[in-house]
Amino acid sequence: MSRNAKINTLLLLVVAALAVLPLALGLGDHKEEPFTGADAEAETAITELQPEYEPWFSPLYEPPSGEIESALFALQAALGAGVLAYYFGLRRGRRQGAARAGAAGTEAAGTQGVPAAAEADTKTGIGTGTGTDAGPGTRTGSDSGAGAAPGVRAVDGRDA
Repeated sequence: MSRNAKINTLLLLVVAALAVLPLALGLGDHKEEPFTGADAEAETAITELQPEYEPWFSPLYEPPSGEIESALFALQAALGAGVLAYYFGLRRGRRQGAARAGAAGTEAAGTQGVPAAAEADTKTGIGTGTGTDAGPGTRTGSDSGAGAAPGVRAVDGRDA
């Protein structure tokens, strides 16, 4: 079994234990509603500490039952998870597509008789030409830097 498979199995077992242990150990049996949310717990604690406390505002929509409230919360969580999964999947797909395009470009260049090193140089604008330096920023001679990325200058000073 690979290292990633072991880690995934371990994480799955931990999640299952977190879901089953509270039920198996009977946590919350002494409460009227054993597994209420943090909002309800906070409201109970506040009313115990200061019974005269009045909330500043009321919710816009009050679900008719706790089950519907839980269902709406689960729907909200599922939609958020779906948006995150879509975003990360899109990023991964773009990265894989770019890697495939780069690999296909290198393979295509290799089949045309151009060495891979020369192809890499023409993409960066370095070029594989010959010539002599004629002073700062100039170069004379031929250059095969054409075809470089837009905005990149070839060795002889021309826009590639």
